[in-house]
Amino acid sequence: MFHRAEIIAVGSELLLGNIANTNAKDISEALAAIGIDVHFHTVVGDNAQRLSDAVDIARRRVDLLIFTGGLGPTYDDLTKQTVCRVLGVPLIFHPELREEIRRYVQRVFRHDADDSIDSQAELPEGCAVFHNPVGTAPGCAFAAGGVTAILLPGVPSECRYLLTHSVVPYLRPHSRSVIVSHNIRVFGMGEPEVQRRLAFVMDTAVNPSLAPYAKTGEVLLRLTAKAETAPAGEAMMQPLLKTVLATLGDAVYGVDVESLEDAVRRTMAERHLTFSAAESCTGGLVAKRITDLPGASAVFKGGVVSYTNEVKAQVLGVPQALLDDYGAVSPEVARAMAQGIRQLTASDLAVSVTGVAGPDSDDRGNPVGTVFVGLDTPDGTFIRPLLLGGDRELIRTLSAHHAFDLLRRHLAGLAPL
Repeated sequence: MFHRAEIIAVGSELLLGNIANTNAKDISEALAAIGIDVHFHTVVGDNAQRLSDAVDIARRRVDLLIFTGGLGPTYDDLTKQTVCRVLGVPLIFHPELREEIRRYVQRVFRHDADDSIDSQAELPEGCAVFHNPVGTAPGCAFAAGGVTAILLPGVPSECRYLLTHSVVPYLRPHSRSVIVSHNIRVFGMGEPEVQRRLAFVMDTAVNPSLAPYAKTGEVLLRLTAKAETAPAGEAMMQPLLKTVLATLGDAVYGVDVESLEDAVRRTMAERHLTFSAAESCTGGLVAKRITDLPGASAVFKGGVVSYTNEVKAQVLGVPQALLDDYGAVSPEVARAMAQGIRQLTASDLAVSVTGVAGPDSDDRGNPVGTVFVGLDTPDGTFIRPLLLGGDRELIRTLSAHHAFDLLRRHLAGLAPL
């Protein structure tokens, strides 16, 4: 049974910020799901001495080491050689692996492999081989020096494949528990207020635990339990989950949904409803976010980016008198935009967004962050006025959040404002 794990990602590009260390996230999530605690994340550049030092430090504080990266055929791929030297395990050439790699190169790259792949066919003596049908670098696991070491390729798609098909099946028998969790999504209530309302449980919850994470414009609460089985963990979490939902009320927009738009898509699909969007300051962000989701075509009719008054008037049918009298950034125009796009697309519901994202105020003196979000429904049209803070990107993001929140509140039978 493993008690403590450390993930060591190898690659100078990670330290330089050229790429994000997504492998560490994927590995941590995979280990957590089978009840193995990750205590440390380490990133090391392509330097044999620094990697040796990192391995030496890690082996003294954990019993499971997982390495990612540095398994390629080039001169700076040093992970196997360095780890095996520190742990005192020789590398053994596997001719059958060389043949696997050769066939992969011929099939995918349509040329013969050169002799550089020989190094990828060398693995620690006595290791469990993790065959890699989606790349050229096989992974492996072996025990030495009081620790178990797992070597994985750095290419994210290859790392994820071996995690699922090799690492988790290899490690699962060594774990006597599982970790299960629920993600509780909150919008319209800041993290300080969420923590104030839930202090009476956050301060005492250990297993299950409740932890807040601030996201852009919203709050994520992660409820986690460690138990011998997944059903036992679920049973442990249910009382606390009910308490959280009752305490935060309609600020919770979903449990185990990915986003506001995901919550909206799910509900609208269940009810066979559609919506459309008329956008100005968000520049199509509402449409993008919903169409990023699989199955969006079942609920989203389409949208118009009416960035100019001419498009608002000629495409959406916003009366010119409203634009002249009130200006594009006004509740009156937001109302007409929502009504216009709903009529144009024959959708069940429609949202609109018009505002000043910055960096300067508009010609009517509306300050940066002034936004009006509209919702047109068979029961009437509703406008949510906003004065948002932040830079241009944040204002656009929050404006789209509010458009989806208007939709989800209407779908839930809640007051729209």
